[in-house]
Amino acid sequence: MDGTTEPAPHDWGPFGRPLFNDASSRALARVGVVDVGSNSVRLVVFDGAARSPAYFYNEKIMCALGEGLAETGRLNPQGRVRALNALRRFQKLAEGMAIAPLTAVATAAMREAEDGPEFQALIEEQTGLRLWVIDGEEEARLSAQGVLLGWPGSYGLVCDIGGASMELAEIAGGHVGRRVTSPLGPLKLSAVKGGKKGRKAHIKAVLEDLATTLGPQKNRLFLVGGSWRAIARIDMERRGYPLHVLHEYRMSAKSIAATIDYIDRSDPVELRNRCGVSSARMDLVPLACEVLRGVVKTFQPRDIAVSSYGIREGMLYEQMPQSLRDRDPLIESCYFAEAKDARLPGFGKQLYSFILPLFKSAPLERKRLIQAACLLHDVSWRAHPDYRAEVCFDNATRANLGGLKHSERVFLGLALLHRYSNKREGTRFEPMFRLLDDAAIHQAEVAGKAMRFGAMLWLQKDAPMGEMKWFPKKKLLELHLTEAASPLYGEVAEARFMSLANSLGAQTYIRIKG
Repeated sequence: MDGTTEPAPHDWGPFGRPLFNDASSRALARVGVVDVGSNSVRLVVFDGAARSPAYFYNEKIMCALGEGLAETGRLNPQGRVRALNALRRFQKLAEGMAIAPLTAVATAAMREAEDGPEFQALIEEQTGLRLWVIDGEEEARLSAQGVLLGWPGSYGLVCDIGGASMELAEIAGGHVGRRVTSPLGPLKLSAVKGGKKGRKAHIKAVLEDLATTLGPQKNRLFLVGGSWRAIARIDMERRGYPLHVLHEYRMSAKSIAATIDYIDRSDPVELRNRCGVSSARMDLVPLACEVLRGVVKTFQPRDIAVSSYGIREGMLYEQMPQSLRDRDPLIESCYFAEAKDARLPGFGKQLYSFILPLFKSAPLERKRLIQAACLLHDVSWRAHPDYRAEVCFDNATRANLGGLKHSERVFLGLALLHRYSNKREGTRFEPMFRLLDDAAIHQAEVAGKAMRFGAMLWLQKDAPMGEMKWFPKKKLLELHLTEAASPLYGEVAEARFMSLANSLGAQTYIRIKG
């Protein structure tokens, strides 16, 4: 933009000034949490922009603490040994990473077992780890907060399935509402008498009781938990879905019914190998399918989305100030990535202002993606030039970024691909393009080519580049360069500007301001 219209240094636009480097956020720059579940024990260490954290470390041990609990009332003895060994290791790792003390919670198996308090004391004695055994409603609240970390402002019902329990929580406007817990975990269901018929009656009775407490829940159903994610992986396989990212994967009631039937008639060993599901998890999938069929039938949600964020992310969210919770996780993460990896941190905001006139009529949701692309446009510069376009697409579509639908991931990836390449044909990513309509594909191409050109006008931070003006009815693209930027408009820059104009089907007018 020219000197008269360049945003003031304090003006960060509708997405706000980044908070990742504020004191309240720096305190969350690296946080370790432990989840002692009925089926698994996991350590997660979050790092980076707290509002959209990356997984610095993630380790899971399938201990099956809750196996046999329904019959014996006690924790699985072998599971106790494995869990204690895992927690010793996790505590030692935390000390090595200088992130102790860990925040650690235990759920259904530990709270229900008669030897739970004794095992809790043993853990603290042998590891120094203070373990909080939470009730079902608190488990539901933390899981729901994990969903809010990825989907701020969402409305719907969060359904978190573990080994020994299943929790439901309603979310609306960024807050958690009513919560309930139930014994519908697969490890518990395996002890229900009467076989499949007996389980079906039991599941129906429990769900009817939960529905009476919660009332109608016709919005989105968010699925949290390893068993749900395994079913989603199989749904992807059955559908031939091109983007293998579970977070924000969408399913319909009809699709879920078809996938459950597909699982019933498939060989479980062959299916788990093809879909990358562990044998321990696959053993629980048929029982989880019975529960999911009942949940969908009982609550009849508008649509169904998988959340990779759950109780562990909810524990991080619990530590955030409200000012950070209110931020857009995508934009905050992109600000962080630019500050960490770009050659000229801060240029992304300037580039966004420069290309924004091309998208004056675009909705805010689309402008948000274009701003994210501008912030990320230079973070992959270390990749080999022949592979930068591919690296950018992979990073956008597969990175741990919150607040992105799958179609938005592909849009962002395609825009960044065109930041480094005029062509998208012939790439291995072509099957993913079907997640976008033709208009979105064209707009991603324009955004990418505009960034590709704008990146040539690389001046000192906040130095005025000039401005572009787009007149869609006239099909006229104007470029007004400042005197300082004019020497940068060489042969390559001109070729990139003309490529942008060609994508717009535009005539061009170029003026250098004195």
